[in-house]
Amino acid sequence: MRILIIDDEKNLRDSIAAYLESEGMEARTAASGEAGKALLETERFDAVVVDLKMPGMSGLDFLAWLKDGGPLVPAIMISAHGDIKDAVEAMKRGAADYLVKPFNPDELVVRLRMVIGNARLAASATAMQSVANKSVRRSTPGVDTQWIGSSPAMKEVRALVERVAPTDSTVLVTGESGTGKEVVARLIHRLSKRSSGPFIPINMGGIPENLIESELFGYEKGAFTGADSRKTGLCELANGGTLFLDEVGDMPLPLQVKLLRMLQEKKIMRLGGSRQIPIDVRIIAATNKDLEQAVRQGSFREDLFYRLAVIRLRLPPLRDRREDIPILAQLFVDRFTAEMGRPPLKLAEDALEVLNRYSFPGNVRELENAVERAVILSEGSELHGRDFSFAGSAMDGQMKEPAFTGSTSSPSEQAGDIKPLDMLEREAILRALAFYQGHREKTAQALGITRRTLLNKLKEYQIGE
Repeated sequence: MRILIIDDEKNLRDSIAAYLESEGMEARTAASGEAGKALLETERFDAVVVDLKMPGMSGLDFLAWLKDGGPLVPAIMISAHGDIKDAVEAMKRGAADYLVKPFNPDELVVRLRMVIGNARLAASATAMQSVANKSVRRSTPGVDTQWIGSSPAMKEVRALVERVAPTDSTVLVTGESGTGKEVVARLIHRLSKRSSGPFIPINMGGIPENLIESELFGYEKGAFTGADSRKTGLCELANGGTLFLDEVGDMPLPLQVKLLRMLQEKKIMRLGGSRQIPIDVRIIAATNKDLEQAVRQGSFREDLFYRLAVIRLRLPPLRDRREDIPILAQLFVDRFTAEMGRPPLKLAEDALEVLNRYSFPGNVRELENAVERAVILSEGSELHGRDFSFAGSAMDGQMKEPAFTGSTSSPSEQAGDIKPLDMLEREAILRALAFYQGHREKTAQALGITRRTLLNKLKEYQIGE
């Protein structure tokens, strides 16, 4: 992950950069909004951390530039002022999140990973929209469904989304990991009367238990050691919009009580606070767990379950809607070639055969990752079956033998094109490193290997020495 830090305080921006790099991220710094703007116009970043108050171009001015024509990159606003008006204004101008100084650097890391993940989901949704406009007839005239799927199962999902979106009812979205639960939640928000308000996601399983309550409800100055200023919680930031609770099945029981009270009373109380704060939010929750079983086992409150599950929406796994695989795969191919500045690529028949034979335990997310890796490593104008690999497929027996290419050429006619495996591997690593500008964590992810394995390969092939 490449992060740009914009702050006029040198010590702060340097300390943030050092901490992020210790967490495996790559950090660049800029001392002003103008300098940050210049960097963003020439380099690619996954997220920006920007100060609110700076000489010249302020943080709000910077956000306005991003929103009006800058690159599509999520920004986290930081400020020494805990005024909720500043936070709301920042969110209106496009900030993905807001942190009050001084803050725990671990919290910044958690939020960066969250907003980057959300940005990638939003990019997928935008790409889906582009294809939908060209090739998918909307089930309701004038309604932008922003969701791809020709299978009967996805047509049912799309129809239910369109019926549910205009209401304020809570929605529980269930399905295996990678099926697109957050994409559907964003679609419901976009089609709702709250679409002009914020969409605030929080992954209940991705935040340490001792931080979840303060993330949701915020806290007052002095509420606990280190609470040097008031912090606005995500529930308040979502006012007038939608709060998306991902992996709600991981929520601790004590917090379930407070969430239930919020749903019943439409009010929250900050940690260390003494007054109830009215809120106006719609709740969409998601989980890959069986919440009814969790209720029977006593790990999830029954009353909260029924509050959340007013409308239940189940997303089918990709293996149960194989007719959607070709259009989704080509969608991702088009998206990644555009992002990488590559000429258009098409999926050859043998590639479609390989994709159709695979069970996709990671669902749409796994398909997306497989396509990204194939596009990076591909040569020529088509993607073939040999360009695709799936983590664990050999050991799990989730793929049959490689697809036969149908070539009738004799071995002697093709022998001159065959390269040793180690040479192919070295070339693949070099191409991935070049695309990700030497970023080793991203390179390893794209190649489907661990960072340690990549480091060993770099040493083995004497790359970068």
